[in-house]
This record gives sequence, structure tokens and C-alpha cells, in this order.
Amino acid sequence: MRIACPYCGARGVDEFSYLGDATVVRPDPAAETALADFVDYVHTRENPFGRHRELWQHASGCQSWLVVTRDTRTHAIEAVEVAKDVALARGEAK
Repeated sequence: MRIACPYCGARGVDEFSYLGDATVVRPDPAAETALADFVDYVHTRENPFGRHRELWQHASGCQSWLVVTRDTRTHAIEAVEVAKDVALARGEAK
């Protein structure tokens, strides 16, 4: 599998580190259910079949954090985005 880093170009997957589901949103610590929400946030994950957004880091390259949209059945990569741009679009980063 090759991932097209927006800064370095297409590279082998061995240069990247998989960091998990890119759709998970950190819970609000002020919420009444904060403890249960954080337990789920840390320990509960889906195992999707098909299209999935994942967080990767170009660990052996430019160190950039990326959101990779990939089909888990075929490993075909549909899109690669800079994670900060994705977070800004969702209103999560400043």
C-alpha cells in the first residue's frame, strides 16, 4: 500500500504509523456523563467494513499528521488530507 503524503508525495506504508479512527471526537469534560464518555472514547472502537477515515502520521518522513480515507476491504485509498485542515473544517482546532 502507498500513501500519497501531501508534502512528500507517494510513499510506502512502512514510512507511516497508523494511529486510529479519525472520526472519534473527544468528549466534553464538563458533561454530566463525562466519566462514561471518556471510558468509551478510550476503550470502545468500531471495526468498520468498507470506507473508513483513519489517522496516520508520516513518522519516517515529514512527521505530518494525515487523515486517510481508505476502504478496509481492499486497502484502496480514496483521499489523503492534512489532519489540521480536517480539524479546522470541523471547528476543532485553532
